Amino acid sequence: MMVEAALEDPLIEEGLRQFLLVLSVSLGVATLSRALSWLRNIPYTLLLLLVGLGLATLDVRLINLSPELILFIFLPPLLFEAAWNIKWSNLRRDWLPIGLFAIVGVIICVGGLFLGLQQFAGASLATALLVGAGLSATDPVSVVALFRELGVDKRLTTLMEGESLFNDGVAVVAYNLLLGIALGLEQFDIPVTISRFLVFVGIGLSIGGLIGFGISYLTQRFDLPLVEQSLTLVSAYGTYLVAEQLGGSGVIAVVTTGLILGNFGSRIGMSPRTRLSVSEFWDFVAFFVNSIVFLLIGDQVIFDGLIDNLNTILIAIAVMSVARAVSIFGLSALSNWWGKSNITWPNQIVLWWGGLRGSVSVALALSVPESLAEREDIIAIIFGVMLFTLLVQGLTTKPLLQFLNLLGDQPLRQAFIQKIARRVALNRVMDELKDVKQSNSVDAEYCDYQMALVEGQLEEIQEEMQEMQSEHPELSKILIDRLNESLVAIEADTYAQFIRAGYLKEEIEPLLESLLENNEPEDKNVAEALQP
Repeated sequence: MMVEAALEDPLIEEGLRQFLLVLSVSLGVATLSRALSWLRNIPYTLLLLLVGLGLATLDVRLINLSPELILFIFLPPLLFEAAWNIKWSNLRRDWLPIGLFAIVGVIICVGGLFLGLQQFAGASLATALLVGAGLSATDPVSVVALFRELGVDKRLTTLMEGESLFNDGVAVVAYNLLLGIALGLEQFDIPVTISRFLVFVGIGLSIGGLIGFGISYLTQRFDLPLVEQSLTLVSAYGTYLVAEQLGGSGVIAVVTTGLILGNFGSRIGMSPRTRLSVSEFWDFVAFFVNSIVFLLIGDQVIFDGLIDNLNTILIAIAVMSVARAVSIFGLSALSNWWGKSNITWPNQIVLWWGGLRGSVSVALALSVPESLAEREDIIAIIFGVMLFTLLVQGLTTKPLLQFLNLLGDQPLRQAFIQKIARRVALNRVMDELKDVKQSNSVDAEYCDYQMALVEGQLEEIQEEMQEMQSEHPELSKILIDRLNESLVAIEADTYAQFIRAGYLKEEIEPLLESLLENNEPEDKNVAEALQP
C-alpha cells in the first residue's frame, strides 16, 4: 500500500518518468555509438554531449542538473572506478609529475585565470576567482577512453588519469577555500589557507585509508562476489559522505579507498573470479553514469548566456590554454630534471591538449550561491570553456596522436595480445576436454576429434606468434609482463587462501611484486631470451 501511495504522488511519478526518459536516451545513444561503425571514431561521451546540446537547442530539458546530483550521486562512482583500475606501481613510478600537475597545476590555473580575466576581460574579483577554481579541475574521461581503445602507451594514460584523480580533489578544496573570499566573507591569508587545505586533505586521506584497509581485511574472511561488489559500491558513496560530514575532502577520500581496494584489497581479499566480477561491475557502473552525465551536461547549456559572455569565454579559453601550457611544460621540465621522469615532448603536448573540463567543473559552477550577482555569468563562462575543451580538444585528440606518432606499434601489440588470449583460452579448452575424456562421461572418440581441432588451432596460433616475434622482437616483453602479473596474482591468492582457512591471522608482505620490478631485464635482453 505504501509503494502504491508513493507512486500515486505526482512529483514522484514525474521524477520517475524523467529519470526513465534520461536513461533511455543516454543508453540508447551510447549503444548506437558502439554498434554503428561510422560513429566509433567519436568517443561515446562526446556523442552524448552532442545529443544533449541538440536537445538544449530544441529547449528540451530532461532533468534540472544540480551540484548535489553531480557531487553526491555521479562523482563518487566515477572516481572510485578510475582509482580501482589504476595500478599503484605505475602511480608510484610517476608520483612526482602527477603530484606537481595535481597541486601546483591547480594553483597555476587558478592564478592564471584570475589575473587574465581581471586584466583582459575586466572581470570582478568573484568572477575571476570562481571561474579559475571551477576550471582548474580536469576531467579527461573521453580522452582516457580513447587512449584505451587505441592502445596508447599506458604511461601516458597513467599520467593523465592520475593527475585528474587528485586534481579533482584539490580543485574542489580550492573552490571551497576561495568561495568565502569571493563573497567577501573572508580575507586571503596564506598560512590559514594552507592549514585549511592540509586539514581537508588529511581528513580525506585518513577516512579513505581507514575504510579501504578495513574492507580489504574484511573480504579476506569470505568469497562472495555479489557481497563484495556491494561492499565496494557502499564504500564509494559511504567514504564520500563520511569525509564530507567530518569536514574533509570526499573526493580525496574516495580516490584513496579506490586505490587501496583496487591494488591491495582485491589481491589479499578477493579470488581471481571475484576480482574479475567486481571489475566488470565497475566497468558497467562507469559506463552507466558517464552515459547519463554527459547527456545532461549538454542538455543544461543555455545558449543565450554563452552568446552574452562570448568575449569573456574566448579570453578564458586563451588564458586557460596558456596556463595549462605553463603548468604541463614547466612542471614536466622540473620533473624531468629533478626526478628523471623522462616525459617526452610528444607526451607533454598530449597532456596539455587533453586537459578537458567536465562534470566537476559543472558541479562547481552550479554551486555558486544564488546571492552572488555574477552567478549566471560565472556559469556561462565555465560552461563555454568546458564545451570548447570537450568538443574541440576532445574530438581532435585522435588526429593529434596520429600526427605525433604516439599510436606507433599499438595495433601490432593489440594483435599480439589477442593471440596470447586465444592461446590461453584454447589451452583451457584443451584441459577441459582432457578432463571430460578421463571421466568417461562423453564418448572418447568425440573428445579426440575435438582435441585434434583445438590442437590444430593452437599450432597455427603458435606459428603466427613466433613469426610476429621474429619480425618484432620487442613483442616478447608482453609475454614477460603477463607472466609477472600471473606470478604476483598466484602469490597473493595463496596468502588469501591461508587466511580464509585460518592458518594465517594477518597478511604476509608480498615478495614478488617488488622483486620483479627491481630485477626487470632490459627489453633487448628479454627479446634475445625469448627469441623463437
